[in-house]
Amino acid sequence: MNRTIIIANQKGGVGKTTTAINLAACLAARKRKVLLIDMDPQGNSSSGFDISGSKVDKNIYDVMLGEANIEEAVIKDVRPRLALIPSDVNLAACEIQLSDQENRNTILKEQLARIRNNYEFILIDCPPSLNILTLNAMCAGDTVLVPLQCEYYALEGLAQLMQTVRLVSERLNPKLIIEGILFTMYDSRTKLAAQVVENVEKNTDKNIYKAIIPRNVRLAEAPSYGMPIIEYDSRSSGARAYDALAKKVIRYHFRKS
Repeated sequence: MNRTIIIANQKGGVGKTTTAINLAACLAARKRKVLLIDMDPQGNSSSGFDISGSKVDKNIYDVMLGEANIEEAVIKDVRPRLALIPSDVNLAACEIQLSDQENRNTILKEQLARIRNNYEFILIDCPPSLNILTLNAMCAGDTVLVPLQCEYYALEGLAQLMQTVRLVSERLNPKLIIEGILFTMYDSRTKLAAQVVENVEKNTDKNIYKAIIPRNVRLAEAPSYGMPIIEYDSRSSGARAYDALAKKVIRYHFRKS
């Protein structure tokens, strides 16, 4: 069994990269072989493991431009059972540099075919926009996991993403589906957070993960130390929530396999 999960939301600041880093780490801690691909030019999934994409020989930018095969960009054993393909700011230029290339939307899919069977889970952290990088991820993936911040405009962003996934599945990748919605930055002290959860549950038929990610200081601190939360503070509420999510993701995909 292997699955490629895209972590995406066209709205920024929703906990997308936090989810990519910590879900990858928790899956690996649960004895799953994981590859995390940083497709965001900001490179935060890379720095979340204390790696700079600009300081390695090859990164995802080189792969997308055809200057390296994907095997050359993999950093093995970032953590036990966890590998990483880092990113850097140059990736932002891909939209222009690949504009005339016929296979521009399927470059990542073609490259991933070379190594896909080496991993049980491949996670792709996308930029917060619909561009050639996100399209490449959606063409290469099996499912989309949607982090959703518990705020007023959450449903608006969700509707936009669901429309994007529908269009990609119709035109580019027929197997692509939304795996589930993950509530993030949940503050139990506010009525708004509970109202957002209730509103989304009433207005979507998609799977909603019960592992709600809390607004947590330790979770916010961990990236500055280049650590996932299970290393930085394994007893924190954030660590427990992401470990619960990893369990649910494993169960979901074994059920589907």
